[in-house]
Amino acid sequence: MKNVSLTDVDHVDRAVLPIGTDYAPGHLLDWHEHRRAQFLYGATGVMVADTADGSWTVPPERALMIPAATRHRVRMLQVSTRSLYIEPTAVPWWPATCTVVDVPPLLRELLLAAVEFEPDYDLSGRDGHVAALLLHEIAALAPLPFHIGMPASPDLAALCRAYLAAPDVTVTNAAWAARTAMSERAFTRRFRRETGESPASWRARARLLAALPMLRSTSVTEVSGRLCYASPAAFTAAFTRAFGGPPSRFHRSSP
Repeated sequence: MKNVSLTDVDHVDRAVLPIGTDYAPGHLLDWHEHRRAQFLYGATGVMVADTADGSWTVPPERALMIPAATRHRVRMLQVSTRSLYIEPTAVPWWPATCTVVDVPPLLRELLLAAVEFEPDYDLSGRDGHVAALLLHEIAALAPLPFHIGMPASPDLAALCRAYLAAPDVTVTNAAWAARTAMSERAFTRRFRRETGESPASWRARARLLAALPMLRSTSVTEVSGRLCYASPAAFTAAFTRAFGGPPSRFHRSSP
């Protein structure tokens, strides 16, 4: 099924409903939730998903596992998705929070095949076996670290979401403390209590996550300059420490 609404087929008696959707650049799926769990695969482009608890940046050819009944929004940056909407009872092992995962070649091909299914595909035929194999393959996936937590307090969360949208290396703890009418010491203590890390560490990780969409169309050297790293080598070292691989892996021209 392609470019159809989940609400039109959610009633169909199938544990797995595959749907492919093409989105205009920058399209925002505003806050919503699904009765089913969702395996959201971006065949192209970058996705940025938010919940009350955090933000997940999903590079191309990776996927986001979204638990059932999780309120979320997703910004699509030139994305064509291949999603699976899955009955919660069919995946008791599903993660309790959103999780970014890699999509190996076999799983990718299964997803591409599945979106050609009819809503009431034959459970005893090829399509039913593909749907069952999809769940086996997804259950074996390991999480990737493309996530950043959000403070529970609305005022701190607003600061963080604004920073994620436009990282600014000149921002200081003192500036953030002033915006929340707190002393710098009290602000830092409260921020660490709600996120488990210091504001400076949080901002450093946010800058690295912001690099992922940029790398689709911009060189590593240019991205390091935009994010105010001392050199491309310094940016590459920080990125590799955070995400387990160099930024060149995520550049559009990379093999």
